[in-house]
Amino acid sequence: MPDQSIPEARTPETHTPVDEGTPSESRSPEGLTRRKLLGTAGATGLVLGAAGGAVGYATAPSQATPLSSIGADEAMFHVKHQPGITQGLQARGHLVAFDLAAGAGRKEAAALLRRWSETARRLMAGEAAANGDTDVARDAGPSSLTVTFGFGNSFFARTGLEKQRPVALDPLPDFSSDHLDKARSNGDLWVQIGANDALVAFHALRAIQKDAGSAAKVRWQMNGFNRTPGATAHPMTARNLMGQMDGTRNPKPTESDFDQRIFVPASGAKDPAWMANGSYAVVRRIRMLLDDWERLSLKAQEQVIGRKKSDGAPLSGGGETTAMDLEKTDAHGDLVVPINAHARITRPDQNGGAAMLRRPFSYHDGIDPDGAPDAGLLFVCWQADPLRGFVTVQRKLDRGDALSKYIRHESSGLFAVPGGAAEGEYVGQRLLEA
Repeated sequence: MPDQSIPEARTPETHTPVDEGTPSESRSPEGLTRRKLLGTAGATGLVLGAAGGAVGYATAPSQATPLSSIGADEAMFHVKHQPGITQGLQARGHLVAFDLAAGAGRKEAAALLRRWSETARRLMAGEAAANGDTDVARDAGPSSLTVTFGFGNSFFARTGLEKQRPVALDPLPDFSSDHLDKARSNGDLWVQIGANDALVAFHALRAIQKDAGSAAKVRWQMNGFNRTPGATAHPMTARNLMGQMDGTRNPKPTESDFDQRIFVPASGAKDPAWMANGSYAVVRRIRMLLDDWERLSLKAQEQVIGRKKSDGAPLSGGGETTAMDLEKTDAHGDLVVPINAHARITRPDQNGGAAMLRRPFSYHDGIDPDGAPDAGLLFVCWQADPLRGFVTVQRKLDRGDALSKYIRHESSGLFAVPGGAAEGEYVGQRLLEA
């Protein structure tokens, strides 16, 4: 997972009279736009039920963080690459796949993506949805909301666009750790929603679902979470539900070959032209067998991963970012980092340079009748070529990863995510109107 960072606090907007000629911002009954109302709230603090005494105390969150730090953080919709790929991890996420309705084709898909893009643009800017807004996020800022759209393999046959389907969207091969539920896998269309506030994320999910109308129906939906930015004393790599730091060796945008690994180039690629500046997302619901994992001693857990649980440092020594010494042995001549350690097997230099940008969410969907938690990772990884990225690494893991006995892949999807929409465009327009 990408390293966590605490968003910079943004100065709340000054409360000024609303320009009556600005139709794109939602207004409160008092004539304030939602964003300007937020600026006032961030500057003065939240006072809930001040006249009600005990009621206000009961409903107000303890030591709530001012909106000016988390709520006001905003991601842009019209960018080179779709939002939700290179941004830091968000506290709340929803992954949802849709299938086009019977009889719906290219025309209906284009109209749907146009609606979805406009809704995403408005909500990411902290505005209300254009039609039938539910007011769920009425008092909140953008909260780093991102909405990302992708196309599954089946979308192209449904819309008569088979000749535009990328070869990279060929179905993923079977893996030994797969126990896949087909009803919760794949789909014609995929939407990723992330935000640093749960209500803002749900608001976007509901708006996207309503926008689908009669054109598409939900195939599956999954809900996830991460640590809230600012929850630690300083920026840190996130932890997963096994308690391990996850994302230490993620590719970073500052690396010279980052774009080459993660994004389809604008020209000279084997992919169709509409995928320029896009990426491929592999989505896997990976259940963690936490009861089995938690029975292991700390030392045994660290041997499985190949890193210290406390700070993510390799067992060969140093700190979290120290290069792992794969040849180092102990006093008995045994490798310090076991040959089947997860961190050893997944290293790019052990996989022909294969790399992917992991940007997942944890999930917890309750307790099974036997008392085992239904919990784990909503794994989302991004790469310019899934065969060279995810498939290469997963095949290597299949041949002897020590972690494999403590996890189970329960659903899977592969989606082509086109580049960001330019001003005046909707996502996928270059495919659907070619």
